[in-house]
Amino acid sequence: MEIIVSKINSNKNISDGKIIMAFEGENPLEETNYPIKKEEFNGKFLEIKTLNLALEEKPNKIIFIGLGKRDEINHEKIRKAIGKSIKESNKLNIKNIEVSTIGIDKILTLNEFSKIISETAILANYKFDKYLSNKNKTKLEKLNIVCNEDDYDEINKSINEGKTLGEATNLARNLVNEPSNILTPIKLSEEVDKAGKEYGFDVEVYDEKEIKKFGMEAYLEVSKGSINPPRFIVMKYFGDKDNEENIVGLVGKGLTYDSGGLSLKPNSGMVNMKTDMAGSAAVIGAIAAIAKMELKINVIGAIAACENMISSKAYKPGDIINTMAGKTILVNNTDAEGRLTLVDGVYYLVEKENVNKILDIATLTGAAQRAFGNHVTAVLSNDDTFYRELERATEESGEMIARAPILDEYRKLIKPDIADLTNSSKGPGMITAGIFISEFVKGKPWIHMDIAGTSWSEEELEYIPKGGTGVGVRTIYYLLKENSN
Repeated sequence: MEIIVSKINSNKNISDGKIIMAFEGENPLEETNYPIKKEEFNGKFLEIKTLNLALEEKPNKIIFIGLGKRDEINHEKIRKAIGKSIKESNKLNIKNIEVSTIGIDKILTLNEFSKIISETAILANYKFDKYLSNKNKTKLEKLNIVCNEDDYDEINKSINEGKTLGEATNLARNLVNEPSNILTPIKLSEEVDKAGKEYGFDVEVYDEKEIKKFGMEAYLEVSKGSINPPRFIVMKYFGDKDNEENIVGLVGKGLTYDSGGLSLKPNSGMVNMKTDMAGSAAVIGAIAAIAKMELKINVIGAIAACENMISSKAYKPGDIINTMAGKTILVNNTDAEGRLTLVDGVYYLVEKENVNKILDIATLTGAAQRAFGNHVTAVLSNDDTFYRELERATEESGEMIARAPILDEYRKLIKPDIADLTNSSKGPGMITAGIFISEFVKGKPWIHMDIAGTSWSEEELEYIPKGGTGVGVRTIYYLLKENSN
């Protein structure tokens, strides 16, 4: 989608439609000439009214969208209003639309507004139709932000950042939506390599022989049952050459398919298990956005990509396996496989790449979804400052999180009698899974994000599609932007 900015009344008749936002009880007609009665549109949050005018003069398709009460407005409400308007414009077959800044410019800077509009327009216009014979051709092609400004340099920077975040999130969505017979570990590594060339970050891919040399035995155990070999993918972006010793590490769970292994899932639990690599997709999208925006920060991402399948070679409940860190693990459940791949990835970044902070993101536990549903990501952290930075990042992204506690009483639950750790235990599974990963961070500031409930949507929302959501991309971007110099 092309997104431009122009002065009010400077480009008449170039747009098919127009979006006008209004606060509850405040008449948008004071500054427009469109024939709509106040009792027909009051500006309640997400209230929408469209006019399709029989006029040759453009714009002749008008979308009024309510923002709710002025004193309750925030970035996320604007994002939802824009998203709903973009979807409505597609229903009206609008190819070229303009957005009026009247009223909004009194609460947000034009730069903030332009970034939100650009980001949301890209997100709301997304549809995964790759495998449909009859594709919808009515997607919006051009959006024009009209304002009273003459100097567009800073505004265009904001538009570019918004577009980049939208496109990087859609990159993650595409990867999550790909079926697992297409997106194997090798194919995922190829897609990362392609993204690296497009967005400007380096990619290293290691095969099973090299993975074995690293000592990543837990990761290899998970992968053994599949005919598709694993690939360990490392992404590097160094934007702060003067401080190359300061590095943030990102680890994304990369199970391109999870059958549960010998602890087999029911059929209903397997249908969407192509999404078990949504954490890796978030890391790929975040690094893509960071690199394209040339943030002054150093980041290394790691993905232990593999499949968890059944065969005579597959690892079994009751096995004791080793890890890159040298800690042994009693396997109580082969469907608690993600944490086994993550800990080798985490330890690799801590030990081999000397990262200073580390964040892992994974579709890890059904317990997280049961606790927080499909709109809130569960988070554990060993560092209050790092967690508060994540909270501030979510204020920018609009993605909601909730922190769970790390307690010694729960740490005891993952310590069996015959091995150093167990991958599955009685107790609060969301918490014990996160604590399990914390055993491998060597005391570095660490955040764990469990996106089991938020990585996939069963319904289409204002700017979130049905299917892969791309959750985490924008939050991680804003987190690292705050950490940049």
